[in-house]
Amino acid sequence: MATRIVYTDLDGTMVGPRGSFWHTAGRDLTASPATALLELHRAGIPLVLVSGRTHDQLVEAARIFAADGSIAELGSLISWAAGREQHLLTGELPAEHTGRTPMAVMSALGVVDELLAAHPGRIEWHEPWHATHTADALLRGLVHPVAVDRWLADRGWGWLTLKDNGQVPAGPRMTLLPEALPPRVYHLMPRGITKGAAIRWDLARRGLAAADAVAIGDSVSDLEMAPAVGRLWVTANGAGVPGMAELLTAVPNATVTDAPMGEGWAQAVSASL
Repeated sequence: MATRIVYTDLDGTMVGPRGSFWHTAGRDLTASPATALLELHRAGIPLVLVSGRTHDQLVEAARIFAADGSIAELGSLISWAAGREQHLLTGELPAEHTGRTPMAVMSALGVVDELLAAHPGRIEWHEPWHATHTADALLRGLVHPVAVDRWLADRGWGWLTLKDNGQVPAGPRMTLLPEALPPRVYHLMPRGITKGAAIRWDLARRGLAAADAVAIGDSVSDLEMAPAVGRLWVTANGAGVPGMAELLTAVPNATVTDAPMGEGWAQAVSASL
């Protein structure tokens, strides 16, 4: 296939330890991601950042990496033209809440407050990064997403789901119990919002087809990109996550890179040119 656009996850995929573009997973210096990025730009192939980060964070990252656009909050907010143009996806947000952001609706209903109270010490806001989210509540801790989804449905909030976006290091800001460490990051958001749905919307806007696109990621949430693109690359660090190997067997267009994080990302980009 002739690649005409690349969609990439950021943390743990394009950038490695502590968000560095210049370090391997083992913290050695490397220029391979930068070299691959330069090759991509010289080939005239647009790069779109797809992440759980906020719109503002991705607009800044897009400037640094010369990306052509971004998809923020795990598929919620698509932006282009240096962030000046935006489109918000609201998934299965009930019709009676049309015109309001999912985060505003969750706040008004007290969903997060009740969830935190039901799991004391096991889940909390992912401070300070949660403050500017529009479509999802950004949380951290250690809970069972399937059990939380059942809990939500029992309270009439079945239109919401809790998505696991991978592990993060424990930090001094956290007030979690020892049994909730190391913590994972969760996105509480309306069902129907996925990175794949956002990519499909963006491809249609650009007049491109799935076969024109490649995606690169490292987490379970990144597998949602597979149906929207011709090929999904999963960096080796993501493929090694417990349970990921089984999930990958159901993704026929997925390929695992030889190396983790940035070096694996460079392999995926180079192979797509």
